[in-house]
Amino acid sequence: MRQVIIVGSGPAGYTAAIYAARANLHPLLIASSVEFGGELMKTTEVENFPGFPEGVMGPDLMMKMQEQAERFGTEIVYDDVTKLELEGDVKRVTVGNGDVHEALTVIYATGSAYRKLGLEDETRLSGYGVSWCATCDGAFFKQKKVAVIGGGDSALEEATFLTRFADRVYLVHRRDSLRASAAMQDRAKADPKIEFVWNSEVAHIYGDEKVAGIGLVNTEDGTETTLDVTGMFVAIGSDPRTHLVHGQLDITTLGTIAVEGRSSKTNLPGVFAAGDVIDPTYKQAATAAGSGVVAALDAEHYLAAHADKTVTPQPVAASV
Repeated sequence: MRQVIIVGSGPAGYTAAIYAARANLHPLLIASSVEFGGELMKTTEVENFPGFPEGVMGPDLMMKMQEQAERFGTEIVYDDVTKLELEGDVKRVTVGNGDVHEALTVIYATGSAYRKLGLEDETRLSGYGVSWCATCDGAFFKQKKVAVIGGGDSALEEATFLTRFADRVYLVHRRDSLRASAAMQDRAKADPKIEFVWNSEVAHIYGDEKVAGIGLVNTEDGTETTLDVTGMFVAIGSDPRTHLVHGQLDITTLGTIAVEGRSSKTNLPGVFAAGDVIDPTYKQAATAAGSGVVAALDAEHYLAAHADKTVTPQPVAASV
């Protein structure tokens, strides 16, 4: 029996683990078997996380968070949660290998997942020219033409990164203005390799075995054009990963987990949520980290108020 189990290994999960471990709660953090570290593992240089004036690579930042959490005694299991039983005093977390971990509190910090366009050929050509991660796949498009779909910070970051490899990067946006930050817009507009395609949506992805082009529809007059590209990077946002808690935790109209005010408290006692999974607006590493702090403190206060249920933690060997 644990005092706290943290589900998720992004900035929120690791920060919650650091605070919980320093409070001698001996947390068990369950990271994904594949996507541990969250979306920052797929990000290049992070320039806006406090404490790194020269910037830091996303994977390096997450590794430092992991090391800090482990330094204070966090145990990490690299497996995927398949089932959560959150009602009652004892919470149960089942992972892919069949193990069931029990705890008095759970912090749910699973982050968000990339949003898809919903086109018929999008999944079929995934890995064959269609991608959601420029840092993962950009090197495959040296001296090629590629398209990035979206108009936010993530889309502009993808486009800017891809200019390291591609000869031409088309930034396709369905409106005539961007929603990205001013700094990101200035950088992208100053890059000679980036060409903006305004008021356009992707209607088709061409190619039998790999992407050979994309068909666009103008959102104002309905005219159709084709972009001769061999790669398409989708950067249109993300959705909170809440599938494991449907039917147990209250969900807002925006699809995030509902919490009380500025706290991390969900509708179930002893269950807390943090990071992008509760944040429909900001979705930044720094705000996720702060949210992890709140969740750890809320869990600590809950356990203190229920001291009669507090248990001595049993060691759990972290799998590698």
